Amino acid sequence: MRKTLTTLAFAVIAGVSVAQQDAQFSQNMFNKLDINPGYAGTSKSICATALYRQQWVSFPGAPKTGLISIDAYLPPIHGGLGLTVCSDQLGFDKTFIAELAYSYHLVLGPGVLGIGVNAGMIQKSLNGAWVSTDPYTQDAAIPDSKAATTTYDIGFGLYYTTDNGMFFGISSTHLPQNKLSAVTNNPADNYQYDLARHYYVMAGYPFQINQSLKLIPSILAKTDASSTQLDINARAVYTLNPTVDIWLGASYRLTDAIVALVGFEYNRFKFGYAFDLTTSDIKNYSNNTHEIMLNYCFKPFKNPVPAEHRNVRFL
Repeated sequence: MRKTLTTLAFAVIAGVSVAQQDAQFSQNMFNKLDINPGYAGTSKSICATALYRQQWVSFPGAPKTGLISIDAYLPPIHGGLGLTVCSDQLGFDKTFIAELAYSYHLVLGPGVLGIGVNAGMIQKSLNGAWVSTDPYTQDAAIPDSKAATTTYDIGFGLYYTTDNGMFFGISSTHLPQNKLSAVTNNPADNYQYDLARHYYVMAGYPFQINQSLKLIPSILAKTDASSTQLDINARAVYTLNPTVDIWLGASYRLTDAIVALVGFEYNRFKFGYAFDLTTSDIKNYSNNTHEIMLNYCFKPFKNPVPAEHRNVRFL
């Protein structure tokens, strides 16, 4: 199993990576800002979201990802601002990302179009403590000492939403496709990591079944032009009273996992939990992936009250 772990880890952090590099979440319907800066402020609220994902629990060195995002609607700047901080660890490979986002809001038909851009930094680091039954030190492409490097990053996105909750977005991350290079004390251990440009398409629409129940299907497609993945989600949200909602749902990630979703909202506070049932070959080694989501939103700006004026010509 140690040899398998090394193979998986190296597939992600090798000098020229062809697999998708961005962190993966199952509750992506609550994590739009991370992949689409156009989303910032489109809820007309100030929102804070935290996600923690532990993948393949019993697998040594398995991925662990934590993310915090904050976005706010600010009428004086005709849009919204956002901040995302993410830490992703796979074995001894660590990625840290911090980015600011701005979204300009344009009223378009029955909804609002957010035109967004984000910019920030990405840091990659290796501690060099490889676990392998093979003599990996003989491969010059694998650094066997600690290495770290940082570069800038830019992304772009369009996000359209309406008052009833329909949404559609397209976006791209890592537009510059920078190369991260680190020089170590041993030239043979120099580290290079190539960022691949990623593309995302998201969409969802809430169907009101009755006064208390609605069904919200959504999709997220993602690709780096080498590999493509599709998440198909559906949540049934039941309103118990004006301050309490509960939901149950399911998601299917092609060739990877079936996901169970559960959560509740109480007085603008949301809690969600996702359990991934692995369907890929990894299930032979681990079949437990857990993800927790916390979210809180509030509206600092009141909706405008329509004014009425009587025309003296029609008394």
